[in-house]
Amino acid sequence: MSGLTLTGIRKEFGSFVAVKDVNLDIPEGSFVCLLGPSGCGKTTLLRMIAGLEDPTNGDIHLDGEDITRIPTHKRNLGMVFQSLALFPHLSVAENIAYSLRIRKSSKSEQQARVKELLDLIHLPGYENRMINQLSGGQRQRVAIARALALSPGLFLLDEPLSALDAKLREDMQLELRQLQQKLGITTIVVTHDQREAMTMADLVVVMGEGRIRQAASPVDIYRKPADKFVADFIGATNLLEVAANGAGVPVFKSFPLKDLRLPEGHSSATLSIRPEDVRIVSAEVGDLTGKVVFIRDLGSTVETFVEIEGQQMTTVTSPRDRQDLKIGDEVGLNLPAENCVMLTQ
Repeated sequence: MSGLTLTGIRKEFGSFVAVKDVNLDIPEGSFVCLLGPSGCGKTTLLRMIAGLEDPTNGDIHLDGEDITRIPTHKRNLGMVFQSLALFPHLSVAENIAYSLRIRKSSKSEQQARVKELLDLIHLPGYENRMINQLSGGQRQRVAIARALALSPGLFLLDEPLSALDAKLREDMQLELRQLQQKLGITTIVVTHDQREAMTMADLVVVMGEGRIRQAASPVDIYRKPADKFVADFIGATNLLEVAANGAGVPVFKSFPLKDLRLPEGHSSATLSIRPEDVRIVSAEVGDLTGKVVFIRDLGSTVETFVEIEGQQMTTVTSPRDRQDLKIGDEVGLNLPAENCVMLTQ
């Protein structure tokens, strides 16, 4: 099955390298999120895919065709910008049909396509409304419909939900994912929102400092991070520096972790374990021992912060499993081996 292939993509702005030798295969029909902090290169990469920036080096192939130097309007793609870029002086129907009118489609074709897309985005009967008469979520839907008007082979979205409030944003995440599944269109979304990426994507591409740090499924990104950057950026985690003792057993602070092993060929590593995987037990039986320094009840979860020889660790439990603890209590923490990831970079 064909799709989008990026080979050796690099982008330089003078002496600054914004994207560093990116290689990526995106299967046809998949939903991909380019995820990373501001300045990591994700939007620049999207703009090169769209043809809005030319790569300094590298090739871009879509369905087997080299589109690296093909102009944007000939790439068979639809794009939704962060600003949405809707025309305020045009009606909803006129906005959606804009590209069809440019292509000189007949009036009847335009009307039929507008009706089809308004049904698809759950806004039937909104043809004659002006953009300033719509809510934020409705404008978002219209921008999506306009981008889909020409049935593109590739759908690109740059921070499309960033201007929406939290509840509407979550609703639109679900709607966008369901729409993509219904259409089966290859979709790439740029976001800095981890929850958004983990909720929607088949493939999460984590970027940092202009390069891909890891490209994998949301579950693998969360459970099997490739390095400390990914582990720390995706969700919350505890990062513990461990080193081998004379017997080759990993040691954190003064505590040997006898059930764990360092990666072959390494005498030190960073142990990553998610807060929900850390177990609070009595001090006598814990892998580690420390004191409770803070407890935060968030309703659906309870966070307990434990200090161990100068380093703070976080645990998360449900209210049902909450223990009767108070600040200053000495507790043990167990680190199940199956939930620990040893990182060497």
